[in-house]
Amino acid sequence: MLAMISLALLFALLALGMPIGFALALCGIAGLYYLGGYDTVFGVLQTVPLSTASGYDLVTLPMFLLMAEFIIVSRIADDLFDTATKFIGHLRGGLGIATALAGAGLAAITGSSTAAAATLSVASLPAMIKHGYERSMAAGVVAISGTLAMLIPPSIAMVVYAIIAGIGVGPMLLAGIIPGVLVTLTIALTVRFLVIRDPRLAPTTAKAPWKERLASLRITGPMVVLILLVTGVIYAGIATPTEASALGAFGALLLSMRANASKSQLWGAVGQAVRASCMIFTIIIGAKIFGYFFTMTQFTQDLIAWVSSLGLNRYLVIVAILLLYLVLGFFLDQIAILTITVPVILPLVTSLGFDPIWFGVIVILMAEVGLVTPPLGLNAFVVARATNRPVGEIFRGVTPYVLAHLVLVGIFVAFPQLILWLPNSAN
Repeated sequence: MLAMISLALLFALLALGMPIGFALALCGIAGLYYLGGYDTVFGVLQTVPLSTASGYDLVTLPMFLLMAEFIIVSRIADDLFDTATKFIGHLRGGLGIATALAGAGLAAITGSSTAAAATLSVASLPAMIKHGYERSMAAGVVAISGTLAMLIPPSIAMVVYAIIAGIGVGPMLLAGIIPGVLVTLTIALTVRFLVIRDPRLAPTTAKAPWKERLASLRITGPMVVLILLVTGVIYAGIATPTEASALGAFGALLLSMRANASKSQLWGAVGQAVRASCMIFTIIIGAKIFGYFFTMTQFTQDLIAWVSSLGLNRYLVIVAILLLYLVLGFFLDQIAILTITVPVILPLVTSLGFDPIWFGVIVILMAEVGLVTPPLGLNAFVVARATNRPVGEIFRGVTPYVLAHLVLVGIFVAFPQLILWLPNSAN
């Protein structure tokens, strides 16, 4: 009962607008005081913030955030879309597919779904509308392509999940590669299906000559090489995720300098990375405090015992959990979802025999779907605000992609090796 009251208080504080990190810490402190008094509260507060913030893997977060900010000031987003357009834009629906590919590239740069969606709204949506694409379809592919940032490494959500779940950051990042490719392919195939069924949705455009295509690679090529290098050194065991993130941040600095970014832009990028890092560190520390309280309530153990007593097939349980994550995605961002639920749900999932890395990818994919699903899909509102289009138009355009994503989730549940093969095969 105490655990349920604390959860209700947590959601009430979030509804009132309190930052998620402070809400988690406040509810955790209140619960710890109720259970053990001042001594318990002070004991946790004296150890948890320092032990959490000093974790070696946590250095990965500010480095990846710094890498993203440096790449953003190099203005590479327009170049990504332009390169993809030159290669496949002449196909029917090619600009939509180019948006998905640019979204995958931005995912590997920013690690933030909302930032990727806002950037794509400016970079690709006007181009699609200019070439006669149906507005809701164009807006839908922009909104769903922005969510790829949650899955494709270096994903901030992946790093946060790994830290909260107590598993390796490297294997978690590697686990997102194949699903990320398959999600990108799913978006592209959905675009093709829609335009083949109704050619009026997307007219064809002129084919770019090979000279222009190859010239565009000289601009985006170094960024692609940097992303492959960061991921490759982790897979090959040459560097830890923390070392790879530092390599990525340094490489991104060189790219931004190559793009003639000003000194003020570079310092602005550092400031943005620091602010984002402080926010995420606060959330993780708050989640750890809240997690101590939940451990003392024995709520998770009681939940595992109750589910076991029901005698349900474990796949029915996992489907119910995934539906819960889908609903949470309507209202909360991915970091909030992970910090609130993973300490409670993950022990239940592992008790059912599911792999925690597999579950992390599935959870992030479901949160991705929630970001574009009515009534409160965050990415849909980001695209609507950036383009001054009705949010209903965005939701209407994104519906086919949501259905395709749910089919893909079912495939990942049925064939977990699609997620686990790469991290299991790494050195």
